[in-house]
Parts: sequence; C-alpha cells; structure tokens
Amino acid sequence: MCIRVKNLTLPKSHNYFLKIIPLQDCLVQYLYITAHYNMLSFQHTEYFLGLLLLLPLVFIFYTVLRWKKKARIAMGDSALVSKLTQLYSAKRYAIKFILVLLALALGVVAATNPRNPTKTGKERKAGIDVMIALDVSKSMWAQDAKPTRLDKAKSFINTLITRLGDNRVGLVVFAGRAYLQMPLTTDATAAGIFVSNATPDAVPVQGTEIGEALQLCSNSLNTKEKKYKAVVLISDGEDHDPKSEQVLQQLYEQGVVVNTIGVGSPDGSPITEPGTEGYKRDINGQTVISKLNEPELQVIAQKTAGEYHHLDDVAATVDAVMQNLNGMEKKAIDAGQGERQYTSYYIYFLLPALLLLIGEIFIPERKPLPA
Repeated sequence: MCIRVKNLTLPKSHNYFLKIIPLQDCLVQYLYITAHYNMLSFQHTEYFLGLLLLLPLVFIFYTVLRWKKKARIAMGDSALVSKLTQLYSAKRYAIKFILVLLALALGVVAATNPRNPTKTGKERKAGIDVMIALDVSKSMWAQDAKPTRLDKAKSFINTLITRLGDNRVGLVVFAGRAYLQMPLTTDATAAGIFVSNATPDAVPVQGTEIGEALQLCSNSLNTKEKKYKAVVLISDGEDHDPKSEQVLQQLYEQGVVVNTIGVGSPDGSPITEPGTEGYKRDINGQTVISKLNEPELQVIAQKTAGEYHHLDDVAATVDAVMQNLNGMEKKAIDAGQGERQYTSYYIYFLLPALLLLIGEIFIPERKPLPA
C-alpha cells in the first residue's frame, strides 16, 4: 500500500485527496506525475535490482577476511607470521573493496538513467478541456448493461478518449466521495490506464455524490474562462443529490457544459458483487434493485445547456457526445506529449564510478617501505 500525495504542486485548480490506493496504482501515478511535472525520474527502474548483487559481494568479502584470519592462526608462530606479513595492510585491502562496492553501486544507478524532462516548446492546437466524472458506486455492478454498468461506462470513456484528439481530458471518480484521479492532460495512454483502474474499491464511502463530483470537476477547470470547458458525467443517477443544484448554477455561470450519460435501465436490476454468488440485500434481507434515474441526469444536462444520452450503443453515444463537443468554441492548448525531450544525468554517476575503479587499481595492499 502507499499514500497518495495530498498537496502536490499542481496548477491552481487541481487538488489531490489523501487516499490509500493499491500498490499497482502507485507506479502508474509515479510515472504520470514525474512525466508531467518535471520531476527527476529513472528510465530503467528495473536495473535497481542490480543493487541486490552487492549483498553477495559483501558476504564473500567477509568470508575471505575470516579465511585469512584462520590461515594466519594455522601457520603457527604468530611472531614469525607478523614479521612475514608486516608490510600487508588489512585497512588498505578493505578500502579497495569499499571503492569497488561504491563503483558498482554508482554504475547501477547510472544504468537506470536518472533524467529530468526539459521545458521545451510544445505544439499548440485548438481544443477544449473535458473533465470526465465516472460513477464507481456499487450500483454500477448491476448487469442491466452488459457485462456490467461500470464495464460499459469504461468502454464508452476509452472510446471517447481516443476520439478527443487535441482536447485535454481529466478524470474524476465518485461514489459517496469524489476523487480527482487524473488532472487535465493530452496523454491518452495515461488516461486509459487511470480509467482501467477505476473500481468501487477506489472510493471507500458508498453513495452517489454527484454534486461533489461536479464541484471537483469545476475546481479542475480554469475558472477565469467562460468557455472552452465541458464535463461528461457517466452515472446511473440513482440517488438525488440536492447539493448538485448549486454547483450546476456555478458551472453554468462559468460556461461549463455538462453532458450526462445514463447507464442501466429504468426498470432496474439486482446488484451482484464480484466474488459473491448472491445478490446484494438490504438490512431487511430484501434484494436491492438499482434503477437508472434518467430524470435526474436529464435535469443536470438541461441546466448547463448540455445533452443527456442513454448508453445503449457505445459508438453511437460517443458520436453524439463528440458532435456536441466539436460544436464548442476552442482555445489554443499544448498538445502532443509524444517526443518529450529529457536531460540525462547518468554521466554524473558513471564518471565517479570509473574514477573509483581507477583509484582502486593504484592503491596497493602493501604498506610503504620504511625509510
């Protein structure tokens, strides 16, 4: 397990929540953050395993020292042995070993290629900022959308991301609380990784806090601009959130268009939790039926001049949403993270390693002859 950073230095509108996340997500977030916020990173982190090879070397060195000590005792007369080995320096022998050990450690670090992204000019293209808010409450496990509501929602998001092109996209997941999973970016690959990791387990508090999710989307967008912004909300809208009304007015005044996507069926479906054979039940032992609340999602879209779509066919729904987004006024944004340039620092580890190895050669094990 690891801790998500709470106060990482991001653009003013971005905010990270303190949250325990699975270990596999830590690497994803590390790679994303180091790539986007000019932090020192390592190109080949797997080479750090080479440092484990130093442990056997230390053990061998210790074994040799013990062998030399036993051999000295086995030779008999200690006074004669001391006289014969008076020019031998155990201290210099140890220093030589330590220099080799340090050189190998520096060589391993050099092999990982420590590097830092350079602040080079990027190509600027016309686009808009799109925040995606995904409902990951347990009701999204219902199977009235195949294979589940959540899986179908993810399929929609992945298809939408590939179609967004030069637009920037961010991701918020929500249930009983809302969390910013990914700030705005043009990196479609990173976005796809974050979408695949979105599950009900990512949000410990259950519920459907649409208002909080919309507020977090608003905070992630540039509040100074009155256009160029959109939110795509994917949910079953099962619980009415009174807090969403105030946030919707705020979004409308800021020029944010909210398009809502309904997942599931109005008739509803029981909820099957993964790893269990039966359906989810309430405190009275009755099977819980989760229903799509289309009126709630339709009102959200209407109040911000957006559109509501029921997610029947993924491709058709993506086409409808893209038609709406493409009709919005666009701004110049940084696009294309593909060929990002890096400044490598491996030489600052490799040169000292070579100097240590050369220095070790010129350090004899024998003491200097007395004058």
